Amino acid sequence: MNHSPLPDARRASLPPRHALWHACLGACLATTLPLAASAQAAHHDHDHAHEAAPAATQSLPTVQATASLLDVPVDQAATPVELLGADELRTRRAATLGATLDGLAGVRNNHFGAGAGRPVIRGSDGPRVRVLSDGVEVQDASTSSADHAVALEPLLATEIEVSRGPATLLYGGGVTGGVVNVRDGKIPTAVPERGVEGAVEVQKESSAREGVGLFSLTGGAGNVALHVEGLKRSAQDYDTGSGWSEGSRVVGSHNRSWYGSVGASWLHERGYLGLAYSNLRSRYGLPGHSHEYADCHLHGNSLHCGSHDPDPTAPEGCHWHGTELHCTEEHGDDIPLVDMRSERWDVRGEWREPVPGIARARLRAGITDYRHDEIEHGAIGTTFTNKAHDARLELEHQRVGALRGLVGVQLNERKFAATGNEAYVEPSTTRQTAVFALEEYQLGEAVRLELGLRYEWQRARLEGSRRIVRTRHDMGSVSGGASWNFAPGHVLALSLSASERAPTAEELFSSGVHLASSTYERGNSRLKSERSRNFDLSLRKTAGATRYQLTGFYNRIADYIYAATTDQHENFRLIDYRQRDATFKGLEARLSHQWNPQWRTGIFGDVVRASFQNGQAVPRIPAHRLGLDAQWQWQHWTAGAEVYRNFAQNRIASYETRSPAYTMLNLKAAYHGHYGQGQDWELYATLDNALDKLAFNHTSFVKTQSPLRGRSLRVGLRLGF
Repeated sequence: MNHSPLPDARRASLPPRHALWHACLGACLATTLPLAASAQAAHHDHDHAHEAAPAATQSLPTVQATASLLDVPVDQAATPVELLGADELRTRRAATLGATLDGLAGVRNNHFGAGAGRPVIRGSDGPRVRVLSDGVEVQDASTSSADHAVALEPLLATEIEVSRGPATLLYGGGVTGGVVNVRDGKIPTAVPERGVEGAVEVQKESSAREGVGLFSLTGGAGNVALHVEGLKRSAQDYDTGSGWSEGSRVVGSHNRSWYGSVGASWLHERGYLGLAYSNLRSRYGLPGHSHEYADCHLHGNSLHCGSHDPDPTAPEGCHWHGTELHCTEEHGDDIPLVDMRSERWDVRGEWREPVPGIARARLRAGITDYRHDEIEHGAIGTTFTNKAHDARLELEHQRVGALRGLVGVQLNERKFAATGNEAYVEPSTTRQTAVFALEEYQLGEAVRLELGLRYEWQRARLEGSRRIVRTRHDMGSVSGGASWNFAPGHVLALSLSASERAPTAEELFSSGVHLASSTYERGNSRLKSERSRNFDLSLRKTAGATRYQLTGFYNRIADYIYAATTDQHENFRLIDYRQRDATFKGLEARLSHQWNPQWRTGIFGDVVRASFQNGQAVPRIPAHRLGLDAQWQWQHWTAGAEVYRNFAQNRIASYETRSPAYTMLNLKAAYHGHYGQGQDWELYATLDNALDKLAFNHTSFVKTQSPLRGRSLRVGLRLGF
């Protein structure tokens, strides 16, 4: 690891970043373009059987986990991988990615009202959880603050893979939480058998009076396939559980979204090459956002809120923001909005056996133009922009005996800026180059060994009006794993890794008031790379009537970067980005039993404990959780229920408040039918928080201003053709 200011002479000696990007993308396209020569690719079916199949005839489906790079079956992976297919997603999907995945083992939602929510995995969030769109990073502003939404639409996902543990380093150094890979159909990989296929779906929800409509259509002929999809959502402020002292509804939790995508592919019997354009726009409120602290500033290392002397030129209840007059009494009910727009181009390609010795070449690239405006009192107060690109090229070599593997290169650039009243981060450019390799060795029939390597270079430059700062971080990571099928359907898996994560631009360069999270944030340009040592041990039974998975993890992170609250005035906090050694450890468990062809029951839970070296708690760590679930299936009907206890979080950091325990009951039911050959329909309903419990999310910056949703009935109808 190397950390130091980057001198101009050294910087001048580096290859131009745009030259690297264009050279890599050009080489990738040149390699893959011959795929347009002829007929269509074979269609790969990823659907898997329902868990509720009869116990006596139940067989274990081979499900490929694409997040493992080598398409290792989920049940044989050395690290925990959870795959959500289309059927399960249908009753889990929500407006945000965090809400969609909330409830999986070790996964919570760092929600900010209804419009923003990012996954928290094993107590980690932000840059320690990498969100991918079919293998390429989703470039937005969600890692910089919890009130910034993830720029993708979960309702149009076809599969979501959640990978935890050391193997995630192949997608980035220091991803100690996990990798969430969202797969979609916007670039088709085959022509439908009947020439055209698609789906139309509508939903209605009670708590926020929400309505959603979406469609997906794929067609083609010969060696050309086209795909188009779209979505529209309209939701009002949602109701909380009963008993909230602030009322029955979270003011500012409304959400409206529009999404559209069009893509095309040229297909060949040995692969494909595709291009897609997508556009996402979302307007959502910011509950808890207040201008009571807009004039807060620093006196040394202490907060001072309130002007030194009242301004006689400002009317009572008003104050000046530069030349603009803000009156909190007159506009007290005016909730700020986020107007987010993300335009994205995706290139995806795969070529099997392009040259002797190479089994597969795989290309993924994305170019994003992201912007969101924070609108206050009808005018734009602050604008965040992120112009970014990310590209990966992977070359899988032919199997050599029992050895197979791949090598790859990744290029990433991020130009992030904030302007306006709350521009707490000045413009910055972050560039990363990485090389990686993964090798797998099959030792007999029962043992699989893995070795992964990654080395990356990061250069960050602050281009502010008051200062120009350059930093560099060079990082190396290594992981090793083994899985042992010690008995039919039984797997013991172990993985170890040592990895590094460079600080983000926000952690390095923040300086100013951020009212959305009620904080004044100060970065530190002298932050070093985090260095983590990670250990995972899993025991899984993946066949038979009784199945289980038990995973324990231990992560020791040197120079852990965290947002430390160092002063507080009422609900407004001073946040300093600091470093301290920390340890994360925990357990994730699930046990299920198929009693008969109709009934399956299970028990699940997760525990995470995060401490600094001196024993103090790491901020915003979720509490323990334990639950029961049941599923029933008969002919065309399916139904399910889960009840879980989220325990109180009393182990808190400085300036944090405890979060009380709550019990959540969720119900679901669906009816599947057919109305023609190869045409199906499904009517489904979910009742979340059926007991209408008042619940607070400990990981949220606005937990007291934005409780979790109360009783919520969602009814949907899907037509497939």
